[in-house]
Amino acid sequence: MDLTQQEWASKLAEDTNAIILDVRTPEECSEGMIPNAINIDIFKGQGFVYAVQELDASKNFYVYCKAGGRSSQACSMMNELGIENAYNLMGGFMNWEGEKTV
Repeated sequence: MDLTQQEWASKLAEDTNAIILDVRTPEECSEGMIPNAINIDIFKGQGFVYAVQELDASKNFYVYCKAGGRSSQACSMMNELGIENAYNLMGGFMNWEGEKTV
């Protein structure tokens, strides 16, 4: 499900069952991340699938990349792998105005 920056941030703030997932490359993550995010690079292909299968499907996943394209794709893949609640951050990290770690 695609959410605007505001929707994503407010839903995340109220969610006690949330996991933040950054699907960018390690190089991109070195430029900063949303606090408490875990990184699984979508470009790892089958490795990404294996890593997603290890996740707790009962959690709500807040997914982002640089601009929103890869995270949208990741959410679709996660849905196919049995994770019902995957929320894509429209506009991605480059438009993120919330807290960041460097």
